[in-house]
Order: sequence, then C-alpha cells, then structure tokens
Amino acid sequence: MPQQHRPDALWWRDAVIYQVYPRSFADGDGDGTGDLTGLRARLPYLAGLGVDALWVTPWYASPMADGGYDVADYRRIDPAFGTLEQAEQVIADARALGIRTIVDVVPNHVSDQHAWFRAALAAAPGSPERARFWFHPGTGPNGDTMPTHWRSDFAGSTWTRTTEPDGTPGEWYLHLFTPQQPDLNWSNPDVVAEHLDILRFWFDRGAAGIRIDSAALLVKDPALPEVPLNPGPGAHPHVDRDELHDIYRGWRAVADSYPDTRVLVGEVWLADPERFARFLRPDEMHTAFNFDFMARPWQAAALRESIDSTLAAHASVGAPPTWVLSNHDVTRPVTRYGRADTGFSFAAKRFGTPTDLDLGRRRARAAALLAAALPGPWYVYQGEELGLPEVEDLPPEVLQDPMHFRSGGADPGRDGCRVPLPWSGTAAPYGFSPPDATHEPWLPQPADWGALTVEAEEADPRSMLHLYREAIRVRHGEPSLGDGPLSWLWSSPDVLAFARGDVTCVVNLGAAAVELPPHTHVLLSSEPLESGRLPRDTAAWLRTAPPVVV
Repeated sequence: MPQQHRPDALWWRDAVIYQVYPRSFADGDGDGTGDLTGLRARLPYLAGLGVDALWVTPWYASPMADGGYDVADYRRIDPAFGTLEQAEQVIADARALGIRTIVDVVPNHVSDQHAWFRAALAAAPGSPERARFWFHPGTGPNGDTMPTHWRSDFAGSTWTRTTEPDGTPGEWYLHLFTPQQPDLNWSNPDVVAEHLDILRFWFDRGAAGIRIDSAALLVKDPALPEVPLNPGPGAHPHVDRDELHDIYRGWRAVADSYPDTRVLVGEVWLADPERFARFLRPDEMHTAFNFDFMARPWQAAALRESIDSTLAAHASVGAPPTWVLSNHDVTRPVTRYGRADTGFSFAAKRFGTPTDLDLGRRRARAAALLAAALPGPWYVYQGEELGLPEVEDLPPEVLQDPMHFRSGGADPGRDGCRVPLPWSGTAAPYGFSPPDATHEPWLPQPADWGALTVEAEEADPRSMLHLYREAIRVRHGEPSLGDGPLSWLWSSPDVLAFARGDVTCVVNLGAAAVELPPHTHVLLSSEPLESGRLPRDTAAWLRTAPPVVV
C-alpha cells in the first residue's frame, strides 16, 4: 500500500528523506554495480521503512572520476546504471508508493568529457567555447606558473595546464576538485541558461526536488585574487560570493513555476550561520544540509550549541533546518562515535584510527533518535539504518576515491562509506547482486556482515533497522514531531532534554544512568531502561503532560 504521508505543498518541511548512492544500493543485472533495475526492485523496502522521499546521487553519464560527480551529460543515464526510461520509471514507481524523488545536480563543474569542455579544448584562447569555463594564461616566464595558488578541497592544486595541438603548453583551466572536473564560469549566460533547462528537464520527468552539490562555490571573483588570510563575509574569491543568490533566485522561479512543490536542497558548507541562512530566504532554496550538527562531537554542550544556532539561523528566514548524521562523503556514525574524537573533519581522517564499534553503535542509535526528534526534515544515508560501520580495511588496489590519491595516500578517502549494501545471506555479495551474478561487487564487502543484512535485522527486534523503522513510524504518527517548535527542559550538563508538544526527547551523553523526567509512558528508547532510568549513551522519547519550559 502507498504511504499515507502529508500530500500538501509543505511535505518537505518534515519529510524523512533516504539517500541512495545507486552504485552501491542494489545490483539488478549482476555486473557488480548497483543500477536502476536493482533500485526499482528495492523500492518496497524503502516504503516499508516509511521514508517520504529518496535523494539519488548522480546517475547521469559520467567517466566516474569522482563517483558520478563529474557529469558528462545530464540528459542521459550512465549505461552502468540503466537508461533514461528506467530513471523515469523509478520516479513513477516510487511516487506510486508515496515516495518522492530528489535528483542531484552538480552546477560548479562538469566532466572533462562533457561536450562543452571538449569543444573548449579544441577552440582557441578567447573563444566563446572557452568562456564557459575558467581558462587563463599562466604567470611568470612563458606562463609556467598557475594563475592562483588556491587549494583544492581534494588536496593539491586547482589549475591544470592545457597542451596546444602543436604540443606546446597552453592556457590553464580551473578545477576546485579534480582535473577531470573543470569549473564552469557562472558569469556566462550559456551556463545559466543550460542549468535552468536541466532543472526543467528533470522536473518535467516528475522529480520532486533538486539537491545542489557544492552550492556555495559556483561564483568566482573574476580578478582571481589569492585567498585572504581571514576573508570577511563575501570576500572569499571562490566561496559564498554574494552573486550566488541571484542564481538561486532564478532556480527558485523555475521550481515555483510547477503546480506541485518542487524543492531546492543545497549542499552548503559554511561556518557562519547568518551567511548560511541567506541561501534559505523565501525566494531562494527551500532547505540546506546542516553539516555543523553532523560534525559535532558526542558531547551534550556541543550538540546543544549546534541545535540552538541552527534553529536561530533558520528561524530568521522561516526555513526548517535539516538533520543528517551521515552521507556518501562522511565516516559512518557507528565508526565515528566509537572514537576518542567523535566529531568529523575531512582533514582529520587517517588510516588506523582506534575504534570501539560497540560504543559507536550504542551512540549511533541514540543519535538517530535525537536527530529524528528535532524540528524539520531528517536525512538517512543508505546503510545507516542497518548500523553499517565504515569499511577501513579495503585493499589498496580497489580504492577509487580521488580524495585518497590527491592526498598522497594519507586520507583513507570516502570509499569506506560507499561499500555495497548487504541485503541477505551469510556471505558476499549478501544479496546485493543476483545469484547468477557474473562479477563481484565493485567494492568488496566485509566477511562479517552476515548479521548486518536487511534479512538478518528484520528478524532481530533489537536491530538498528527495527529502531529506524519504529522511529519513522512514531515520528509520522506524532503531530508534534517533524516541523514545529522545540522547548528545552531543565537537565544535568550531560543530558539533552527537550519537549515537542506532549513528546519529550531525552538523551543521556554522560557516564551514568539518569532519572527520566515525569512521563506517562515511553514511546521509544534506543536501549532498554535500567530500573526505569536512562542508561549512558541512550535516548528515549516520552509521552508527557504539557511541559514546564525553562
């Protein structure tokens, strides 16, 4: 039966959204790579989980230099995944089950195999083809020095020099990520018009929303200055430029031209809450990912500070905050919360970090109930609902993430959170591929994942999957959860306690069990209570009388 979730224009304000990384979700044709056939077959699983929408990371034609975030053609599906017709069918089948689909758009850059970039390389300096990108002469004798010393988020330089047809060195082109991902020039009207058409292309095919990758990076200072030591608001040469907002107003106008709500969701990594909130003004994006919460350590004061600053920033523009614990770029929570440093930063990732997975799993269960109880949409990354750990012992020869290679091998990269999902059975490929598969999964699965399959967890009422299903069910059934107000309650320093109407969420981040506030009964807890007390690293949802707030 289809989900009976809110059908109105504000569905996005309290939705539970499931992130699908299609390469690793389900392999339908047995070639070891997840595909749209596999995704279609597993849609009933997502309906059973209770999610309102799915966000699919790029499924477009791509050389896969960066896991599909190097797009060669937005109007074709990569053959490894399927066809455009199959993508349209996924959107339609999901909608029939009450699940909307959000597709990913990567506006900062394209693949170096994109028709535009191939034409630019073939054209002369100063040509209209090159004007769509950031081609620039080098400095110094013979132009041998790159135009700026900007550093890439993937480590290394951000400029690559071209070679002219006669073999001599030519201009340089900008790429904030890998050399296979040349940056687009958003002052060029062709770039603006093309992306508006891409939005219409996917909205016309039933997409309910667009997730915008690297949303704060599109605009560059045309003078190409070096990055100041401490750039003020809007003063960074390629991050959070004020001109971005006109771009997203144009995107919002396209989204609002459709009769049903089409949402814009930004990937906005900014530390300044006020600058972050500007992207969520009523004529720009609907929501943006709240990475500050995800990156905070497992400490009550740090998490409360993040929640408070997030709620305040969003209240100023009337937008709901989003809550997310993981995604395809970030160390999985079960692993992250089992470490001495329970926060997250890309710069700190290293091989061989000691981890207590039992502790991490306990904290991840509590963190899930905390995130699910907060106001606004909740995002779940595939496998998070199974409690999958980061796979940290992948053989070096199978690693593919450019973050690993561009760091000189110091950064483990992101492949460890992208290992194909285990669905059933006791040995690889754990139902990820059909029994007659001709290839092994594109990344190897651990030998001890038999207890973490969907099949095994469905049979275990204590499993992470049961917790997530129940949390989503209760959340949908409680009018005060999802969008709406939050009121903090008095608690000890190691405890977070807040009321959402007549539901109270209590999270014990301390070392000892604590008394629960007055309540009529427990709706859900991440671990069993101990003589009526809330154990360490445990969260509970309580039915309460009208709260006394502080």
